Amino acid sequence: MQKNKKSDLEDERMEKEKEVVAESTENQKEEKVMEEILEDEINIESEKTEEENNLEKEVWIPKTKLGNLVKEGKITLEDIFRFGYKIREPEIIDALITPLEEDIIYIGGSPGKGGGIQRRAARRTVRIHKSGRRINLSAMVIVGNKNGYLGVGFGRAPTNKEAIKKAARNARLNIFPVRRGCGSPECKCGEEHSIPFTVVGKTGSVVVKLMPAPRGLNLCAPDEIKKIFRLAGIKDIRMKSRGQTGTRLNFIYAVENALKNLNKMKL
Repeated sequence: MQKNKKSDLEDERMEKEKEVVAESTENQKEEKVMEEILEDEINIESEKTEEENNLEKEVWIPKTKLGNLVKEGKITLEDIFRFGYKIREPEIIDALITPLEEDIIYIGGSPGKGGGIQRRAARRTVRIHKSGRRINLSAMVIVGNKNGYLGVGFGRAPTNKEAIKKAARNARLNIFPVRRGCGSPECKCGEEHSIPFTVVGKTGSVVVKLMPAPRGLNLCAPDEIKKIFRLAGIKDIRMKSRGQTGTRLNFIYAVENALKNLNKMKL
């Protein structure tokens, strides 16, 4: 009798284990099916967003007189800056400058474990209210064609993606021509690889001095400032700076101011 009871208990255990195994396999199959469905939905959504973005880029309805002139092909970018027209639509720059490249300036940061700052693309600010903390993110984007045109834009939004999008839009609206040349007495090649003369720019406490350099010297500047010179089409340059250069926004704006001052001088 005892043997029969033991055998019955063992049979029940074996059946329960089989049921558990069967349930687990069914659950795994269901999870796989759900994952495949989710992947299909994500792919469909990404395809939809890409199609919508392409449609938005293709279908541009100008809202200003300048936009209508650009779309009809009656005006060029050189004429816009010669006559001093105000650019109010970023699509104007996309239509006139191809290819146009973008780059993000790392203005944010968080303290590292061993000291210093770990730089990030977005700067995070927190305001305390009765309802709690309100987080805001800001980003800086530069655009250029590596051939004498540069734009610097700043954007602020609740999310990182929106802040970068706003900054890229503002950078297109703030685009300006960069005067290039060869002003170094060591080179005198006459090509547009540097700047034609020494220039100074200032924002806040940051003062920046840009000096022409001979061919082959490359960009003697910090890594984030090199991004600006590359997109502007400057290959060789020397730079000096003083003030609170750790405030990266003022540092970038001081370099932008110096490049704009190149257009104010007459040779």
